Amino acid sequence: MLALILLLGVALFLWQLGSTGLVDETPPLFAASARAMAETGQWLIPHVNGLPRYDKPPLTYWLMGLVYAIPAQEQWNPLGTWAARLPSALSVIAVMLSLGYTLLRWPQSGGGGLRSACTALGASLAFALSPLILLWGRIAVSDALLTGCLAVALLLFWQGWAEPRRAVWPGWVVLGLAVLAKGPVALALAGLTLLGFGLSQRRLGALWRRLRPLPGLALTALVALPWYVVALALEGGAFWDSFFGYHNLQRFTSVVNQHLQPWWYFVPVLVVAGLPFTPLLLLGLLRALGRCWRRSSLPLAPGAAARQELPSGSLASYSACWLLAVLVFFTLAATKLPSYWLPATPAAGLLIALTAAEGGRASRWALGASVALMGLLTVVLALSASWIPLINDPEMPTLPAELLASGLVLRAAVCFGLATAAGIWLCWPLQRRAWGLLPAQLALVLFHLLAVLPMWSLGDGVRGLPVRTVAQQVRLARRGSEPLAMVGILKPSLHYYSGQVVLYEGISPGALINLAERLERERRQGQSPSSAEAQPTVLVVIDQGTAQAPHWQGLAPVEVGGSGLYRLWRLERSRLQQRADELRAAGVAPTWQQPVPERY
Repeated sequence: MLALILLLGVALFLWQLGSTGLVDETPPLFAASARAMAETGQWLIPHVNGLPRYDKPPLTYWLMGLVYAIPAQEQWNPLGTWAARLPSALSVIAVMLSLGYTLLRWPQSGGGGLRSACTALGASLAFALSPLILLWGRIAVSDALLTGCLAVALLLFWQGWAEPRRAVWPGWVVLGLAVLAKGPVALALAGLTLLGFGLSQRRLGALWRRLRPLPGLALTALVALPWYVVALALEGGAFWDSFFGYHNLQRFTSVVNQHLQPWWYFVPVLVVAGLPFTPLLLLGLLRALGRCWRRSSLPLAPGAAARQELPSGSLASYSACWLLAVLVFFTLAATKLPSYWLPATPAAGLLIALTAAEGGRASRWALGASVALMGLLTVVLALSASWIPLINDPEMPTLPAELLASGLVLRAAVCFGLATAAGIWLCWPLQRRAWGLLPAQLALVLFHLLAVLPMWSLGDGVRGLPVRTVAQQVRLARRGSEPLAMVGILKPSLHYYSGQVVLYEGISPGALINLAERLERERRQGQSPSSAEAQPTVLVVIDQGTAQAPHWQGLAPVEVGGSGLYRLWRLERSRLQQRADELRAAGVAPTWQQPVPERY
């Protein structure tokens, strides 16, 4: 069964992994930093676009960089995405295997054989088929790695609780890797999960004695702390203020990057992340909370221990505490993003599969509601011709026409139709419950392979290919150390694919002044300040909308390339400086020297 889980994981997350380019905006920053590590041999502090990047700890960069260090990248990894995405894909596959192993070794629904095997496979697929996992398992950021390390650590802790003879120290080692993947948030989520589980079981002391958190945390610190100490010693206040001050404390206590969301934001995220099996997830969560409530209402008496859950049968309760820990922690955080929900998705997968295996009238109704959702999605996809033309993305103006012409959305409707039919078959008769959700889930695997991946490739051709084409034109057109800038729509992938430092500025009149001054005064690795006399021209990548702005008109650019929305200009810096002087005289002030926590 584990071999089958591995095969499905490879199909879902490694198949065609390198066939499309990096997705702007954040993945190219990770990829460029990791590639720079491999090329320069400077593995301690990530750098991107000539500046240190303090946003995340180094484990993600290290893993990407190790793959970038493999020779002959141009032949087997021409777009750079295999190296950048591989840690995310392997992290998700590791969670699938860990979920499967846990349920195979400690069956929760009684019995064994086919039913237990199907429950184990169903939990792995319920996790892997979450819309969030299907997306973040294939992009080059640190969220999937955090999810993988945290999930494996929490499952190892539960295994140690379920079987006291098992060593618990591997869980603390993996938790240290989670801290190296994304920071102290891993400690907070693990601590809240274990605290909630111990209280819900009314056995917090026994859990403490079993997991031995004090020596365990010392082991976690031994894995994670050295890098933080060395980075702080070398980088000083800049690292402290950026990593701990901005990317951890400030993100939790205040809204950054305009990611303001209502306090209930993660409730709809939970619903979407569980699709199409959200009804089963909600029922499983309610059942687990009900069991916890009943235990808490029982008086402790000499025979009360017999009424407690056996450790080896407590996985549903543990999963509920795990999911609620993520929900509570990030609900309290001021900054909220969909990716923050990823650490809860393994717990959601367990609850979905265990609820489907439990049976009973409520489970049948929840499964029926899930089938109804799949049927609704089938209808929506089948009617795509009526709503696809309403898609209006200025960066992908041809996407609606290309989607309709491809027939991929109708292919997706067929796959969901198969999943719906399989779900109806599962609902009747009762004997087929041993299969769990597998027939419907396998149809959804086909949906991903036959529809989602081709649509991803189509979208990359519309959105990503123009930037890669312009990057190639930059390499051919650049004269010596001629500086490169991008204004308007900002794409970090231009830096990644051109291999050049890029000065990024927005659409406002002040952005033009910023660019003129930065060319003369800003210094970063790979970019030295220069006068207009010493370096008379600058290459500028500009989108069509920004090029129509009045302050960019009349500069007499020479167009040396372009693709899609983007044009590659060669500008005389003397003209750029003259326009900047005119804007200053009109009262426009530069802003480039103001502190920006996430400058690149």
